[in-house]
Amino acid sequence: MLNNFLYIVWDFDPVMFSIGGFELRYYGLMWAITFLMGERFFTGYARREGFGMQIIETGFIWIVLGAILGARIGHCLFYEFDYYITKPWAILTEFRNGGMASHGSALGMLFGMWMTARKHKMPYVWWLDRIMIPVTIGGALVRLGNLMNSEIVGRVTDVPWAFQFVRLHPGMPIESIPAQHPAQLYEALCYIITFVILCVMYYKYDMGRRKPGIMFGVGVLGVFFTRPFIELVKMNQEAFEEGMWLNMGQLLSVPFIILALYMIWRGVKGTLPVGVPDSVANRPEKESNSNKKNRK
Repeated sequence: MLNNFLYIVWDFDPVMFSIGGFELRYYGLMWAITFLMGERFFTGYARREGFGMQIIETGFIWIVLGAILGARIGHCLFYEFDYYITKPWAILTEFRNGGMASHGSALGMLFGMWMTARKHKMPYVWWLDRIMIPVTIGGALVRLGNLMNSEIVGRVTDVPWAFQFVRLHPGMPIESIPAQHPAQLYEALCYIITFVILCVMYYKYDMGRRKPGIMFGVGVLGVFFTRPFIELVKMNQEAFEEGMWLNMGQLLSVPFIILALYMIWRGVKGTLPVGVPDSVANRPEKESNSNKKNRK
């Protein structure tokens, strides 16, 4: 809704529906859609490049676990360390209270992909390149979930597209609520643009097989190179960030930017393994029990 000052009054209920004590929030739904889309993308990769679904299924489980646990643990370590170091069990018991960090999720997925590549004797870069397509569109969805929660908001501004986050100021008259940058939408837009670029690179120019490493580098830059600039218009998430020259989000983005540039350099020079070994590409899938029964 637009008010008399043309700002967008945002009073969205983050709960999609509730049954008894169970609540389904839009934020959780965005995560679920992200994982479903990721599974669809990786299924498409397997069919396009000719290897069995068993590898994809194993890898996807590791990626999902890494993303969720990494996001949660990352938040607790990077943003609320003093609290969780004294109550480590609260990392899991207070999971529903929120607290997920994108940098932690990235580290968790990197570990999950490394485990899968190691188990199946595949090039690690194969997973790195292809994960960035679902990560970018999924990141956009998660940021929309943040918008539904009225969190990760921007600084006070007078731009005409500013939002007035009503739920952050309960009981305050609309005319007194400050207008703030919709920082969630800025990040989502950057992720969507990166997603489109990566899709063109993979599906039109086959960069995943022709120049391994470049897609991963471009994807990481699209996510983390833009992050420090967006942080300039975002409110700090924790009090300890006040007065810091670079806040936590900006500091954590630096090693990812360096990694992205390194991978692009390696990809341009062609020093990373191309494709997957024939032993993986031609590996037959294990027959399911149902198929075996049908043949008896």
